[in-house]
Amino acid sequence: IQKLCDRVASSTLLDDRRDAVRALKSLSKKYRLEVGIQAMEHLIHVLQTDRSDSEIIGYALDTLYNVISNDLEEEEQEENSAKQVDDLGSQFTEIFIKQQENVTLLLTLVEEFDFHVRWPGVKLLTSLLKQQGPQVQQIILVSPMGVSRLMDLLADSREVIRNDGVLLLQQLTKSNAAIQKIVAFENAFERLLDIITEEGNSDGGIVVEDCLLLLQNLLKNNNSNQNFFKEGSYIQRMKPWFEVGDDNCGWSAQKVTNLHLMLQLVRVLVSPTNPLGATSSCQKAMFHCGLLQQLCTILMATGVPADILTETINTVSEVIRGCQTNQDYFASVNAPSNPPRPAIVVLLMSMVNERQPFVLRCAVLYCFQCFLYKNQKGQGEIVSTLLPSTIDATGNSVSAGQLLCGGLFSTDSLSNWCAAVALAHALQENATLKEQLLRVQLATSIGNPPVSLLQQCTNILSQGSKVQTRVGLLMLLCTWLSNCSIAVTHFLHNPANVPFLTGQIAENLGEEEQLVQGLCALLLGISIYYNDNSLENYRKEKLKQLIEKRIGRENFIEKLGFISKHELYSRAAQKPQPSFSSPDHMVFDHEFTKLVKELEGIISKAIYKSSEEDKKEEEVKKTLEQHDNIVTHYKKVIREQDQELEELKQRINTLTSQNEQLQATVTQQVSQIQQHKDQYNLLKVQLGKDTQHHNSHGDTFQMNGFQTEEVSKLKEELEEWKNKHELLQGQLKEKDSVIEKLNSSQLEMGTTEQSSQTSKFGGLEHNNELQKELEMLRSQIQLQSAELSKLQMENQKLQVMNTTANPMLRDSGATAVMGSELEGRLEQEIKELKSEVKALSEEKESLKQHLDSSSSTVAILQDEKSKLQREVAESKKEQDDLLVLLADQDQKISALKIKLKDLGVPVEDEDDTESGDQGDEDEDGDEEEQD
Repeated sequence: IQKLCDRVASSTLLDDRRDAVRALKSLSKKYRLEVGIQAMEHLIHVLQTDRSDSEIIGYALDTLYNVISNDLEEEEQEENSAKQVDDLGSQFTEIFIKQQENVTLLLTLVEEFDFHVRWPGVKLLTSLLKQQGPQVQQIILVSPMGVSRLMDLLADSREVIRNDGVLLLQQLTKSNAAIQKIVAFENAFERLLDIITEEGNSDGGIVVEDCLLLLQNLLKNNNSNQNFFKEGSYIQRMKPWFEVGDDNCGWSAQKVTNLHLMLQLVRVLVSPTNPLGATSSCQKAMFHCGLLQQLCTILMATGVPADILTETINTVSEVIRGCQTNQDYFASVNAPSNPPRPAIVVLLMSMVNERQPFVLRCAVLYCFQCFLYKNQKGQGEIVSTLLPSTIDATGNSVSAGQLLCGGLFSTDSLSNWCAAVALAHALQENATLKEQLLRVQLATSIGNPPVSLLQQCTNILSQGSKVQTRVGLLMLLCTWLSNCSIAVTHFLHNPANVPFLTGQIAENLGEEEQLVQGLCALLLGISIYYNDNSLENYRKEKLKQLIEKRIGRENFIEKLGFISKHELYSRAAQKPQPSFSSPDHMVFDHEFTKLVKELEGIISKAIYKSSEEDKKEEEVKKTLEQHDNIVTHYKKVIREQDQELEELKQRINTLTSQNEQLQATVTQQVSQIQQHKDQYNLLKVQLGKDTQHHNSHGDTFQMNGFQTEEVSKLKEELEEWKNKHELLQGQLKEKDSVIEKLNSSQLEMGTTEQSSQTSKFGGLEHNNELQKELEMLRSQIQLQSAELSKLQMENQKLQVMNTTANPMLRDSGATAVMGSELEGRLEQEIKELKSEVKALSEEKESLKQHLDSSSSTVAILQDEKSKLQREVAESKKEQDDLLVLLADQDQKISALKIKLKDLGVPVEDEDDTESGDQGDEDEDGDEEEQD
């Protein structure tokens, strides 16, 4: 190895170095440590200097990969030495990345298209990221276009490089939000989804699995990328992944893995830990594109593997959680049975069936919880199936309520717990349903009277059943009684309940029973805090005295604290999904942990409060309720007044718009009247001239003919104006009546609130302004009518003058000839003017073309000028560089001369050599002259 390293370092021939690197590569697998220690520096040097030869670069990269990667060694090494192997790989990686330039160099090599360079480069970079991920990520992040270069690997036509590129990006995007965002914005989603589609979606091979893992890296806990994925309409492209056939037998292991990852990817987008807005927008998108419907199809399909079915149930749960539209759709889904049953009923049958797998039962419970989360409509539907009026008398179909009751009182403790928790979720934050559930009656055995559901739950508690069953029932009772005084009264009405609870809390039992004691303390505390003192024997004060005598306050608070101190409590509080390693760990529900957190402190305070403090608190509550009622009353009044104000404002707006329209018509009429006046004055002047000079001027015939036509037109227009004037007056009268009505309504509404009065007074003022404007309009219209009457008078005069002028014009026959001559001249002049205008426009067009051509030549000249300026600047720069080089050379020559002089070597100065050269040239010249 040492000889080969020396050959790589010292050989001048490329072939020798190449052979040496090839030999090192063959030794690197077996003698990894020795090659790594001795050859790494030389191999990096080869990468830097021999870039032109792809073969030697490929060998060097392969050798470095063998040294750094643990993949080959892990196969051969035993378990006890695996840790040593990991250390070796990470140590060599640390040496390699110590110089950041090495990673940058590797990034440039990955850009090369040559397969023998690119592929080993990708593998080496992947191995570096595996060994020292965060450090290599940081180097790539700060290097210019580092991530973008690696994104190009996905577009490589060679599948080997593309697939290894996906693996590289998997390592690159691990736990680094900044790189994840860059990769996403480099169009990664589009490329990865294209690859998945090309490979055949869920039927694809391991490449699909790698792409899905990369997508998970990009989307998990990255709100920016999730939003980008949704906005880019990529959710719609996920729908074809879940298309399954009728025959689902014999799925390959790879298909199961792919579908599992696809379902997990959907869950990443709608996870309860995401921001609420982002989750709800993704849920809506999944419903609109048909993805939820596709998942429900898988849910109800036959032959689907158990683990896929479980994961599908969990996925559907999170897609519908807290989204009313999706929850309503899920409630309408029916299983393909005869007769068809709702999907919820079919799932609940699995949950209360002890033969079903534990994981599947947990998934169904989670699905039911998500269906009821913030879904009062769904809660009502579930509880209604338990009420006496809605139960199916024939017994043909099993309802959800019947299944829950059956599970609640079955012999299987796990079914008891699941049914109790499911029923508790149906009552969550819904006081109405808590009251309605008190009406539920159960027939326990033939001949005995029916028992209420509440009574049956307490009966089972007192019978001393399994811990899991009792915990489930106590959680149900705590949820049921909290914030519902009527339920508390019903619970306390049974004389056996309070002694049972105090007896349970007071006893000193083992660790297993401590949790039951804590829950009993919580239930008793709820019975005190939400007690309305309607039962004389179980008033708040009496219950507190009972605790003081039988248990002791401190002991009661200690027992209450057992719940939150339990090891499984904190695990359940972390996330909504019930995830238990075994049925024995199925103790707490996520929503119940929230209730405990809320009530624990309140109950502790309530136990220590005196009766006077309780009375004060009740008085405060009553005053608050009264205050709330007053506030709601005033809110209602204000809302009504606001509506009236809005109506008035709308009326005012319509009136103002009508007023504006009237003003516009008036101004239009004024301008038209002015035009008619001008025309009339012109006609008057021309008529005067015609009467004076009708004998001397021959063109008057034509003018008077025109005048008679104009007079007839004026008559028609005057008639039109009269009609319009009458219409306007009618409209004004209507507006007056509307305004009077508004004024009267404004006066009637003067007794309302002060805030609304001020705004209404503003409305009155607005109406007054409108009246003023209408008065102005009236005056303007009166003026116009006066002007119209004047015009009529003058028009009559014109008609009289016209009748006098016409007989005189009839006598003059020669004037017609003169008029025809004038018309000919005018036509000729008009033709000449048109030809001149045409010539000018043509001249203008030619000038415009000339201007365009000159402007284009100017632009070309400017471009050439700028090019020449750049060339001059470059030549100047080159001259400056040459001068600097010459100066450096002079300095080096002078330094060398000084060194030579110091060593005793005779050196001629430049001046001497130049003079010597000149002397030689002179001698040669003299000889030539002599010759």
